[in-house]
Formats: sequence, C-alpha cells, structure tokens
Amino acid sequence: MLFSPDTNMQNLSVDRLIIGFDRALRTISAQHRSSRPDPDAGMSEAALSDEEKRHAAGLMRVNHVGEICAQALYDAQGAFSQTPEVARELAHCGVEEEDHLAWTARRLKELNSRPSLLNPLWYAGAYTCGVIAAKCGDAASLGFVVETEKQVEAHLAGHLSKLPEQDLKSRAIVEQMRVDEISHGATAQSLGASETPLPVRMLMKGMAKVMTTTAYHI
Repeated sequence: MLFSPDTNMQNLSVDRLIIGFDRALRTISAQHRSSRPDPDAGMSEAALSDEEKRHAAGLMRVNHVGEICAQALYDAQGAFSQTPEVARELAHCGVEEEDHLAWTARRLKELNSRPSLLNPLWYAGAYTCGVIAAKCGDAASLGFVVETEKQVEAHLAGHLSKLPEQDLKSRAIVEQMRVDEISHGATAQSLGASETPLPVRMLMKGMAKVMTTTAYHI
C-alpha cells in the first residue's frame, strides 16, 4: 500500500509530537542524567547554616528552572529550525543543557530541597517562546539564543556572588554552567544570528525577572 506525501507528513508530525511529549515529561520529572563528570566531583559538603542552605537551595532551584526552560527552548527551536545544521547545533547545545539539568537537580537533593512546583508551566511557556522564535527564521531564532545565553550568563555570574562562599559544590556547578552558556551563545552567533530587537530583549528580561523571583520560593 502506497502512502501519500500528506500521510507521511502527518505521521512525521505525530512522531515529533510523541517524542516532544516524552522529552517534556522526562525534563519536568528530572529524569535526565549528565553525560559529563560532575563539576563538583570529589568536593566535600560545606558546613552551612540552615539559612545559608535555604538560600543556596533557592538559587539552585532558580537555576534548575532555567535549565527546564533551556530544554524547552532548544527542543522547540531545533524541531522547527529551517536547516539541518542549525538543528544539529541546537541539539548539541541541548545535550550540554541536560547536564546542567541533572547537576542542579542533584544539588537540590543534597541541599534537602526540591525543584519548582511550577515546572510544567515554565516548560510550556518556554516551549511556546521557542516555537515563535523558530518560526521567525533561523537568523532570528539564533539571535534569540544569543540574547538568552547573554542574560543567563549574567544571571549566573550574579549567583556566584550570592552563593555562600564556602559552598564550593554549588559554586563549581554554577561556574561550569556559566562557561557553557557563553559557548552556546558564541556558537549561535557564528551560525549567523541576527540582533534581537530591543523591545524583545526588554520583554525577555521582564519574563526572566518574574521567573527567577517566583522560582526562588515556589
């Protein structure tokens, strides 16, 4: 029996939907494992007061939410990219973001804390943003990556100044994440990213502020 091109496209769309749904469930339920060694491997747990531990956990929860959003963004932008090269590079960056997701999830457990209760909402919102960016074309989508990573890098640098100085484990994780985000932004720039318009950049900062403030507590 022969299938029409329309039927094949429908099957492809269904397969993509199933794969995307599976990835979303694994991301939200923190089932990812890191493919690289943990940045804090071999480091001893610091003696933290209850307040310091709560503060470190709040910051790491924010970082974990950031990685939930990163998975959604890269999944959406890769799925709807217009060229195989861009899709391939976004997938590579997404794998490194999976490492971040695994590291922050583990660190939260070590701090006797939990991920954000709003993770499904964060994922859905970020995925929607990723689809919109991708539909604007690869150059605009890559520009969105550059701006996102620029803002995330600044956010992580701020966390390094806020984490307890003796919490070397959390600091090692955040520092490696910061290095990776800089690399991802540079990769997107080299692929032909266009500059993200100022109103969009300001909207992104506003959305990030809402997310980080809320995720620290919930």
